[in-house]
Amino acid sequence: MEYPLNTNTMIYRFFTLALLATVSLTTIAQRTVRNLSSWQFSRDKAHWQTVQVPHDWAISGPFDKKWDLQVVAIEQNGETTATEKSGRSGSLPWIGEGHYKTTFTLSKQDADKSVFLLFDGAMAEPTVYINGAKAGYWAYGYNAFQLDVTALAHVGKNSVEVHLQNLEESSRWYPGAGLYRPVSLIVTNKTHLSAWQTAIRTTQISDATDDNGLPVKHANVSFATKISNVTDGIQCQIELIDANHVLVDKKTVEVEEDGDVNAKLTLRNAHLWSPETPYLYKVRTRVMRGNDILDETTTTLGIRTVKVSAEGGFQLNGVTRKIKGVCLHHDLGPLGAAVNKAALIRQIRIMKEMGCDAIRTSHNMPSTMQMEVCDSMGMMVMAESFDMWIYPKCKNGYARFFKEWAEKDITNLILNHRNHPSIVMWSIGNEIPEQWDKNEGVTWAKRLQDLCHKLDPTRPVTQGLDRVDEALASGFAEAMDIVGLNYRTQKYDKALNTTTKGFVLGSETASSLSSRGVYKLPYEVKTMAQYPDGQCSSYDTEYCFWSNLPEVDFEDMDDLPYTIGQFVWTGIDYLGEPTPYDEYWPARSSYFGICDLAGLPKDRYYLYRSVWNTDAHTLHILPHWSWGKEMIGKNVPVQVYSDYDEAELFINGKSQGRIKKQKNSGDPAKTGKETYVPNLDRYRLRWMNTVYEPGEVKVVAYDKGGNVAMEKTIRTASAPAALTLQADRTEIAADGNDLAYITVTLVDENGTPCPLADDALRFSVSGNGTYRCACNGDATSLEPFTLPQMKLFNGQLVVTVQSTKKAGSMTLHVVRPASKGKKEIRSSIVITTL
Repeated sequence: MEYPLNTNTMIYRFFTLALLATVSLTTIAQRTVRNLSSWQFSRDKAHWQTVQVPHDWAISGPFDKKWDLQVVAIEQNGETTATEKSGRSGSLPWIGEGHYKTTFTLSKQDADKSVFLLFDGAMAEPTVYINGAKAGYWAYGYNAFQLDVTALAHVGKNSVEVHLQNLEESSRWYPGAGLYRPVSLIVTNKTHLSAWQTAIRTTQISDATDDNGLPVKHANVSFATKISNVTDGIQCQIELIDANHVLVDKKTVEVEEDGDVNAKLTLRNAHLWSPETPYLYKVRTRVMRGNDILDETTTTLGIRTVKVSAEGGFQLNGVTRKIKGVCLHHDLGPLGAAVNKAALIRQIRIMKEMGCDAIRTSHNMPSTMQMEVCDSMGMMVMAESFDMWIYPKCKNGYARFFKEWAEKDITNLILNHRNHPSIVMWSIGNEIPEQWDKNEGVTWAKRLQDLCHKLDPTRPVTQGLDRVDEALASGFAEAMDIVGLNYRTQKYDKALNTTTKGFVLGSETASSLSSRGVYKLPYEVKTMAQYPDGQCSSYDTEYCFWSNLPEVDFEDMDDLPYTIGQFVWTGIDYLGEPTPYDEYWPARSSYFGICDLAGLPKDRYYLYRSVWNTDAHTLHILPHWSWGKEMIGKNVPVQVYSDYDEAELFINGKSQGRIKKQKNSGDPAKTGKETYVPNLDRYRLRWMNTVYEPGEVKVVAYDKGGNVAMEKTIRTASAPAALTLQADRTEIAADGNDLAYITVTLVDENGTPCPLADDALRFSVSGNGTYRCACNGDATSLEPFTLPQMKLFNGQLVVTVQSTKKAGSMTLHVVRPASKGKKEIRSSIVITTL
């Protein structure tokens, strides 16, 4: 995006370039950052294999109910009797010890340098050794930590070993295993910028006019950092650079005796960060002695302010908006917990196209890479910390560490991430059992929130409350900046009237259940429904007994002015927690997602899109129209999701009626009711008496003036004839890490998808790339993700391929082998690597 330069900016650029031309800066072997990606890995320290970090040792499987088989009563689900939970943490082999080792080399120039190791996350309880000596330990597998290893490192080759252990019953979902986030070696001069001590904050945004009298924004920015080992003559140089690489402000600041640096920066004609315009500046910080640069870092800056109040609700840059958010677990489906930038970008892109503008990192501290992607793509974030405090939700969970480590973990969370403009609030917990405790519970809530405020005074703090009556009575809810309720929509009014905040956040909402492409008849609204096939209906009529259908939350956001937004559970399915099939084998992943585990949209995606995406029109028909002969003449309701309020449905050219959405809620007196079924015709268009006959289903949508605005048609599929392959990107980077996601669909001779197909496919990759994994979105599938074969689930699956470090191209080949009268079908797609 290009922005016009005003006269002052042009003059400033001219003098800046002239100044840079006359001043010679000398770099004195300053900071180096090396990504330690190549490691040796072993489970027993006897057999080693070379792996690339980020690495998840468990994701290749095999799936088996014996892994972390838990016999428990899930109190969050209202259970009082312990039963076997076979898939609660993903049914993958993540339990036990893991060992990693690598080396790094320091040159003679590094002899007097400071040396650090930065771990962005290691699952779990990492103990680190340098040259055989213990360098440090961190308890929490989700947190980043840095170790000063200067005293243990030496010139020449150095060994690094990491020991990890994952205990049984330490997680309520699949946590992954191993060095699943990046590890960096940082070498600096003795005088250097201290780790995570730079804090850059927008303190004020004001209205102004430029030289031409046009409205612009001015911004004031505060800057603070700390320099270690300060000596005489040290100064700090700060440069503010815009997205076009233009220097817009520069200061040289004296350093205080203790190393502290504080400065004020000014931006004229500031470009503000928001989900719609995620404009990013860079702040370059240099430690100077005369013209010598001793150290240098670059920090991303987004100009934006956040405020919550009774009068304005949630405000970004002074503008009130209701958050349209989703919760996301940290696993990346078939990649497991191993973080990958391309996978994160795909996740955020899919969510933004739905109209989502925020994510909650549930229920864990996010990776640095995830926050960088959210910064650049414009996704607001609630950064969460813990799923439990003192009271254990599972036998070996974080409760073992909370009292000793909670403040250390909150400190690292905020120092590591506070400069990310995408983060708009912190969460210090999720459904913490101590909500009832007016003494220890409230004390810890205030203590952790105060720590957040001390480290970052710019953002509010919340947590997800589920025991609402107890949290209100104890003062636990009142203690928080933001009252966040997980479900319990019938308690919203009580929360508003019992606390002094004047607003309520849906910190976790919906928990609707569905399997992509599965439609259960008869069409019924059900709670915790189970079926012999281990699937849920994609008619979007099923939910958990503690939760609700999406329309309940839509109504609350539309009808209750004091609500400030919601975070849906969940945006994408995740490994583990296969509710309502916690006791069903082989269920091993969730059904909550708006998208399935492969990232393919379920029908519910288009329901949310029809409400949330105000920039593009939505028109989606369900169910499919390829039922068996036994269904001819039987009732198969048709449902349409659209932002248009009126539509007409045709089956084989015959009108089934022209209907409008009903704008009233399901029950005007719903407040306080424990169970509530909304008016499904307020946000859906439904034809409940339609009869199945093979052929064509067409929907015609009308605008407010009664004019035809949009049409959509689906058809009955004939015999499978071809495979279509569609990549999310056909060009990727030749960096050895980039990914392309290819959606594979079995279609008939006319290109109509075959929505019931479960054919087995085989995959191979030739050229400059490799096969990474496949996923079909079936929560009951036990096929390993990393083997080059998989069955279709309801006609589709997704194959992921990975680049090498050699530019050129790769070709993905997909084959449906011939079998039992079926002909072989082949297809391929070329991905360019640059």
